[in-house]
Amino acid sequence: METAARVLLGAALVLAILGVGALALSKLGFDRLPATLTWRSDNVTVFVPIGLMVLASIIGTIVLNIFLRR
Repeated sequence: METAARVLLGAALVLAILGVGALALSKLGFDRLPATLTWRSDNVTVFVPIGLMVLASIIGTIVLNIFLRR
């Protein structure tokens, strides 16, 4: 049970760090990259941040390759 608690606390810490990072990036203007698609109708607005998804994928690939290298 102690191991599960540590895993949950670790996951919560990672999510908190990601949340603070996302908040900081939005303050810097990274929430509206050039490849963001926006659809607006009467009651609904849909944002599809393709540029941000590509950027996050590239950064994630680099970070995982650095840390998981054998």
